[in-house]
Amino acid sequence: MKFLIVGHVVHKEVGDQVFAYGPYVKEMNVWGRYVEEIGIVAPFEKTSKPNPIDLSFQHAGIKPFPVSSFDTISASGKIKTILTLPGIILNTMKAMRWADHIHLRCPGNMGLVGCVAQVFFPSKVKTAKYAGNWDKGSYRPKSYQIQQSILGNTSLSKKMTALVYGNWPNESQNIKPFFTASYSEKEKESIQPRNIELGKEINLLFVGTLDSGKQPQISVEVCKKLREKRINARLDLYGEGNLSDQLKKVIENENLQSFIKLHGNRPSDEIKMAYKNSHFLIFISKSEGWPKAVAEAMFWACLPITTRVSCVPQMLGNGERGELVNEDVNEIFERLENLIENPSIYKEKAAKAMGWSRDYTLEKFESEIKKLLLNPAD
Repeated sequence: MKFLIVGHVVHKEVGDQVFAYGPYVKEMNVWGRYVEEIGIVAPFEKTSKPNPIDLSFQHAGIKPFPVSSFDTISASGKIKTILTLPGIILNTMKAMRWADHIHLRCPGNMGLVGCVAQVFFPSKVKTAKYAGNWDKGSYRPKSYQIQQSILGNTSLSKKMTALVYGNWPNESQNIKPFFTASYSEKEKESIQPRNIELGKEINLLFVGTLDSGKQPQISVEVCKKLREKRINARLDLYGEGNLSDQLKKVIENENLQSFIKLHGNRPSDEIKMAYKNSHFLIFISKSEGWPKAVAEAMFWACLPITTRVSCVPQMLGNGERGELVNEDVNEIFERLENLIENPSIYKEKAAKAMGWSRDYTLEKFESEIKKLLLNPAD
């Protein structure tokens, strides 16, 4: 089978290997186990050293269909888009003619191109992974709405199965609730929610991109407020982004180094250990699909304190397996204070979180992917 990926993730060529963002590659390597060739329509660049968070494709039959990165945010980006888009569309169509199975990675610029281009290949089997917020009652950029509309229209998207996070009412028959996974059955360890004792350290955690969408600064403010109220809290932040330097300056200028630490991008094993050692994940994101950090924290009985975005309320059982909060430091502090003062409630919620998350393993994920490839939709 010739399996084609259409997406916006930048792929890095290091010698004869192809690297990209780790969680994405980890997932695509699962799809790759059941196909002979993998075509990739995406931006490519040559480099001598991938990012620590990157992984390599584990497949011998990689066929690149390189396209330029583009955006329509800045004036220069719009000009570049006008100049490069015809070539991008032609290359995408060429790749789709080559493919037996077309797989779109949405939402995104290339996801939009792929959604439109696949309309002209009604006889080809297709899947789409919509990794953003599918909730149509929430704010979404216009381009995201267009991608949702095309994917959900069975006249335009024939032989298409669109994988979305969460269960949503009144969807077309080709919309399939889905999930993602980080850990294997064999990684399950006997682990208990951390003890909370008066005066002992409370470990807070943030894992994700350090940008305005993920709002890591709120995690910092929450930790500061806990310390001000004489609660012995510390915060570890894993990830990088355009707020990295700003957060570093805040930590240095306010002398927070003794209890707040920026770790940058670190290997998955190191982050796994951080989950195991932390009481709470503080993840106040503005928009998500299936937040991997939340599901991963739950897997290790690290209780998530997070926002009501996308399918997160479904993941947290509407508050039975974590705390759903607004973007308000005082509210988050009060929820944490209540759990710290009631360790039995904390432990009960953390245990339920772990039990739920451990149903979504890599083995289950692979089983579902195999069905999609070997038993495609009509």
